[in-house]
Order: sequence, then C-alpha cells, then structure tokens
Amino acid sequence: MSARPQTAIKAILFDKDGTLIDFQQTWSPAFGRLLETMAEGDVVLKGELARISGFDLKEGLFDPNSPFVAGANDTVLDEWARVLGVSDTRALLMEMEAHLFRFGLESLAPFATLEPTIRTLHAAGYVLGIATNDTEAAARAQMEALGLSDCFAHVFGYDSGHGPKPEPGMILAFSRETGLAPHEIALVGDSLHDMHAGRNAGVRRVAVTTGTVGASVLAPHADHVFDGLDDLLDWLDRMEA
Repeated sequence: MSARPQTAIKAILFDKDGTLIDFQQTWSPAFGRLLETMAEGDVVLKGELARISGFDLKEGLFDPNSPFVAGANDTVLDEWARVLGVSDTRALLMEMEAHLFRFGLESLAPFATLEPTIRTLHAAGYVLGIATNDTEAAARAQMEALGLSDCFAHVFGYDSGHGPKPEPGMILAFSRETGLAPHEIALVGDSLHDMHAGRNAGVRRVAVTTGTVGASVLAPHADHVFDGLDDLLDWLDRMEA
C-alpha cells in the first residue's frame, strides 16, 4: 500500500472533460455524430439542434460558452425535446447519452501528460477521484479505455445522486468516502462550475487552462491557476505537510 503523501493535500478530485481529456478533440466529433444521428438527415433540424447547443457546424467545434462545455448532459434537454417533438424527455436523454457514450469513447483524446501525472500521484499515495458533469458510466468507461481506472478510488457523475457542479455534492461525497476534511482535498478543474463547486465545498481550488476558459476568467475564483497537469505536480512537490 502506498505511503500517505507528506503534504497538506491528501486527496485530489479531478474534473474530467478539459482537465483529464481534451474537451474539443473528444466531444466535438462525438457531438457532430450525435447531431447527424438525431436529425436523421434533416439539415434544418440539425442546424437548430446545433444552435441551441452552442455548436458551430462549420467549424465542427463547441462555442466556449456552450452549455455543454461545463454543464450536465440534460442542460438543454427540454429545448431538444421541443425541437424534436418528443414528449418523453427521460427516454430522449437516455438515447442521447447512449450515443454519446459510444461516440465519446471512439474519439477519446487524453492530454499527453495524463498517464504519467496520474500514475505519479497514485504511486505517491494521493487518493484520486473524478467529479464530472458527464455520466458516471461514461467516466468509468473512459478511464478503463485509458488504462487508468485502477488509479481512481472514487468516480462521480452528475447522475450519481449528488447533483451536478456547481453544486458541492460530488465533492462532499468524496470527502465523506475518503474520510478526509475538505481542506485536505484539492479540486482540479477547467471551468467556473468547478471553481464554484470547490468554493461551495471548502476545498482547495486548482484551475487549469487546458479547457475552453482562460486564466483571466478562472483566476478570481481559484486558489491557483496552472497551464496543465505538469504544474500540479510541481506545486505538490513544493508543498509542505
């Protein structure tokens, strides 16, 4: 069993999209395929779904302000149901998530330093977890595909029963399950939803600029802002118990 880390931080809870994996490279092609599937060849319908989702069809990329960048999968569910003429929103959500589960795995794009960073932290004895506004099943499947599932002791999705970010539920659940106080936990994320959730839970907030939000936006809401996961390791190396 790994030794307890000799720093004030004992556990690290990561956001997933934009923090562990490249959001645009993973989800833009996956979302494009979702739009094609749901619109069934109707160009006008596809365009309307893209518009309300903040997705640029010409560029094939999400707008930085898209509700899907930081929000949960059901963030525009009612609007999708209206446009598609669907009354059973639960069934629609299940269909969307089933497609995104498969498409997201097929275009999964981890950041280059992900594996060495996570393995280093795990070997050092940090308790690692994931808190994502994606589904728990998708997060687990993606970490399994990357060969990193053994490193994450706890994985929470927006559907795990603790609410989505910026609510603090997933972070507080991580605190309870690890038996660690909030001040012993660092939350690492790339969005304001992450920073607000961290503030609401009382944990150390570490922002990374590997997502769609810049340092100038994140800095007022974070304790630290880093360019990427490499800087996280350097910060922990400098930290005292």
